[in-house]
Amino acid sequence: MKFISKSHGEIEYENHNIIIFKKGIPGFNELKKFILLDLQEYEPFKLLQSLENDEIALIVTSPYEFFKDYEFRLSEETIKNLKIDSPEQVDIITTVTLNSDVNKITTNLQGPIVINTSNNLGEQIILDDSKYKVKSPLI
Repeated sequence: MKFISKSHGEIEYENHNIIIFKKGIPGFNELKKFILLDLQEYEPFKLLQSLENDEIALIVTSPYEFFKDYEFRLSEETIKNLKIDSPEQVDIITTVTLNSDVNKITTNLQGPIVINTSNNLGEQIILDDSKYKVKSPLI
């Protein structure tokens, strides 16, 4: 299948690549279908592109690329909502806020996006742990 992104042009994907956010993503609650694309020339960053609005795409990354000790416990509600059976099914990504000054590029460690890779259900959760910030510097 093909999708035309306003900022990234033509994107090819398969149905099994669609991630469903039943609750949407905060700020984009009405958008439920996204695809996660590698940005080869900008690794380890990826693009979380809405399939319902060609103007909505979020830059994301694995927090573990930058914060090796990042950890939290999923709530029973999240485990149930995403139908998670084992930790191996879980992929964690965080949204990135870009800046022309690389020292000011941040990621949202307080609001990780949890994806069950076996069924492609996703949800952004908010952590109560105050040691993680919404704007955590990557450098």
